[in-house]
Amino acid sequence: MNSNFPRLFTAAIALAMTGFAHSAIAQEAHAATAASACLTPAAWHSLDGKRPRVAAPVALLAEMAKRDVVLLGEHHDEDDHHRWQAQVLAELHIQRPNMIIGFEMFPRRVQPVLDRWVAGELTVKDFLDQSEWGKVWNWPAEIYVPLFEFARINRIRMVALNVDESLNRAITQKGWDAVPPAQREGVGRPAAPVETYRDQLFEVYREHAAHRGKDGAKVAQSDAAFGYFVESQTTWDRAMAEALARALNAGPATDKPLVVGIMGSGHLRFGHGVPHQLRDLGVTRIGTLLPLPADFDCDELRTGLADAVFALPTHAGTKPEPPRLGVRLEEEGGGVRIADVTPGSLADKTGLKNGDRLVEVAGRPVKQTSSVIASVRGQPPGTWLPMRVKRGDETLDFVIKFPPAP
Repeated sequence: MNSNFPRLFTAAIALAMTGFAHSAIAQEAHAATAASACLTPAAWHSLDGKRPRVAAPVALLAEMAKRDVVLLGEHHDEDDHHRWQAQVLAELHIQRPNMIIGFEMFPRRVQPVLDRWVAGELTVKDFLDQSEWGKVWNWPAEIYVPLFEFARINRIRMVALNVDESLNRAITQKGWDAVPPAQREGVGRPAAPVETYRDQLFEVYREHAAHRGKDGAKVAQSDAAFGYFVESQTTWDRAMAEALARALNAGPATDKPLVVGIMGSGHLRFGHGVPHQLRDLGVTRIGTLLPLPADFDCDELRTGLADAVFALPTHAGTKPEPPRLGVRLEEEGGGVRIADVTPGSLADKTGLKNGDRLVEVAGRPVKQTSSVIASVRGQPPGTWLPMRVKRGDETLDFVIKFPPAP
């Protein structure tokens, strides 16, 4: 939020994949100052009053362990968010060993691979390859692997919460009603979002329009395209909620598991998104927990954001921003096509255009988006990356010139 969005299948995740600024659907604001910060580092805080108050971790997590579903948010590319998730999983597992963990990162079609992983039949490489990690998620696998290993060594069932990219793309393009029921992967019609969630999604939609070179001031909530965007986002929420509810109710009523969902923070903030869809499905005993930087601006903290937040201390190990090309890629016909070029990006300045088909990157043939992303992320500052593209009947060569380190 998934924490890295992508991350993935709607326009909001496309923003993250192409190197746009994080959208509001997957993150909180980070404009904190020392004067406005009110969180104690390395401590839990409840948000049931006007100001956050430090919460006793034993009592808080004991209460969370009594819920039916607990959702752990994340920013997909924040290492500490995933370390925090592993810590919370371990603490909850001590109290409720009968646990299931659901992951936003995986579409349900790869569920058999998750089952084989937990059974100990796959190496990490085999697991990532067979689950098509580079295609379905694209965020660095190494920051998620400890969560997968935790599930494996404790034989905790992992559940794929997501749907295939094609479903969300189809709904974004033409709306829920225009997608045949046979193509909806069994997902039911989402509950209508509350107005505040719809307003949040509109801010994401306007940001996306601006990044695509459109005038964000001219888009309106009455636009059909925005309605389709909302339907796509709520379908995403609904799919994850249905998978969580199914996992909860699969066993005997007298021994229900604790179901924990790992997902982008935007899917659970203020009880919107997945919690809203869970309640519509009859699941009401829900816990929501979020990681926040300890210097978070407390003017932005409002009652209802989550049941509790954990204040992550700042540290000197902040990673530099990875190289960004500024494109949205789609796999098509056994190759990779540039679906969108961000105005002002490296790709735009180099001359790449919407519709270009990538033939080679660094002299190697291109078949999957994952290989392109790996090449870009592995590029050192100040170096050049050659690309060959097909534009209509022409084959063109370009050189991406990455800026030097600041």
